[in-house]
Amino acid sequence: MRPTLSVLIVAYESRDDLTKTLPTLLPELGDDDELIIVENKPGDGSAELVRELAPRARIVQTGSNTGFAGGCNAGAEAASGELLVILNPDAAPRPGFGEAIRRPWVDGTEWGAWQALVADGEARCINSAGNPIHFTGIVWAGGHGRPLSEAPPPGEVAAASGACLAIPLARWRAVGGFPAEFFMYHEDVDISVRLRAEGHAVGIEPSAVVAHDYEFGANEQKWFWLERNRLAFIVRTYPTSLLALLAPALLATELALLLVSAQGSWGREKLRANLAFVRWLPRLLRERRQVQRQRAISAGGFAAMLTPDLDSDLISPLARSWPARLLLRTYWRAVLALLPR
Repeated sequence: MRPTLSVLIVAYESRDDLTKTLPTLLPELGDDDELIIVENKPGDGSAELVRELAPRARIVQTGSNTGFAGGCNAGAEAASGELLVILNPDAAPRPGFGEAIRRPWVDGTEWGAWQALVADGEARCINSAGNPIHFTGIVWAGGHGRPLSEAPPPGEVAAASGACLAIPLARWRAVGGFPAEFFMYHEDVDISVRLRAEGHAVGIEPSAVVAHDYEFGANEQKWFWLERNRLAFIVRTYPTSLLALLAPALLATELALLLVSAQGSWGREKLRANLAFVRWLPRLLRERRQVQRQRAISAGGFAAMLTPDLDSDLISPLARSWPARLLLRTYWRAVLALLPR
């Protein structure tokens, strides 16, 4: 059965991006599909442009900036299509996207969620073909920088990129959507891992392609969200036995990041992130209890989602050196051997 789509875009100072994305998206939508635009910054011109280019679109006004996570939750409440497709405002679909993104549903692939192949702005290289998760909670864009011809076949991924994330609307609502407090970053990792922990696979459909006009990099504020949410994600989702075995590595990671951030330009943001995490911890522990109750796989099965290798050119060469790799792999083998399966 061919599902109807609810394509959801969270707009924040996105007028220029939407002038490129909407003309490529609209031809991919059928008469029964819907487009939802969340206006996260009133008065930035995004809503006016949408009314001009896509008069049938539904505009959800939040009244303030609720972040990507909160904006997606607000937009999904208004959705009525069978398949919710979250699309970044700067991720322009390539021809054939509308049918390709439905393909896992039509083919009966039993995935809880899936992503499109996220390309760079010119659709020549891979931006993300699924996001690997290191056991310290560090996440990166898989396949970044490789030619588009080297994209993987359809299959499972550790975590799906939120730049173009498809999830049955009923599944989205059952899992509770994004954790709104994340605001931005790591919310796609959190929902992917929660789905997988509940027994639902997460995949990539590479025949659906979006050109994501985005350059990797982190300003000081971005480091705050990345670090705070990485720690929150670990506390919310990791099984207790895994947390206990990883405690030495997680502590060592924090000490190393404090040193790295102090040497860089984001030491203050790292400290802010850690303090915000500590203040958030009582609530996180309550959320953790709910997340762990819904987990349907063992701690060993959960650990199988993670990797000991920091395998990305976006990560420091020192962390990717062979001595570091040997140390991390040895430690991880010991952890896996001790985990219940």
